Amino acid sequence: MWIVLAGALVIGLTLGLLGSGGSIMTVPILVYLVGQPEKIAIASSLAIVGSISLIASLPFAHRGEVLWRQVLWFGLAGMGGSFVGAHLASYLPGALQLSLFACVMLVAAMRMARSTPVIVVARESPRARRLMLRDGVAVGLLTGVVGIGGGFLIVPALVLLGGLLMRQAIGTSLVLISLNAFSGFVTHASTLTQLGLSLDGSVISQFIAIGSGGALLGQKLGERLPQQQLKRGFALMLVVMGAYMLWREAPRLF
Repeated sequence: MWIVLAGALVIGLTLGLLGSGGSIMTVPILVYLVGQPEKIAIASSLAIVGSISLIASLPFAHRGEVLWRQVLWFGLAGMGGSFVGAHLASYLPGALQLSLFACVMLVAAMRMARSTPVIVVARESPRARRLMLRDGVAVGLLTGVVGIGGGFLIVPALVLLGGLLMRQAIGTSLVLISLNAFSGFVTHASTLTQLGLSLDGSVISQFIAIGSGGALLGQKLGERLPQQQLKRGFALMLVVMGAYMLWREAPRLF
């Protein structure tokens, strides 16, 4: 029971603090701590992350810090990518999905550890919109294949390409994460039924309840804590977890 409590709280706090990162913690927690099979964990992760992100986005929406134009541009592309990715995932073995997941964690760690932008694009330009659509599709594919929300990609894209302030990027990212996650979850749930597998509603509901509280708490703490130091600390944790997952899963591919 304490594993569920601690894991759900970490997921929620991270989403609330950074607008990203919580989803990338969910699958490893469900697989290695709760003991779920890979495909059930990925589908459960999408339901959990989508619900927590939606609830966490409500205060931002109330304050006008969700930019719906960016939700439309990024969200439609992401939902399409998530749908395709979830179908692709049905043909991949669980060990390959987790190995890909570990690689994504290492990429996320590098992006979070950066203190300065690596690209500068004229905001609201045609090129910026094309790049946002491209990133939306890429994030959606990752969501569908490995069960992450992709906030570590969405937040920088919204700041660099959409011209959003950090608070606006976090609020908008949470809405986009929920759209991508729910889109992928529908396909994954259908695939599980065909495989004769079933989701554990009790685990999902507990993670959602505790994680949502953690996300709202994280938003309050985020107003007082330095964002860059938080990102670097979280990046270090992702490196450790990604390396551990590769060590565990890569040998199973051969």
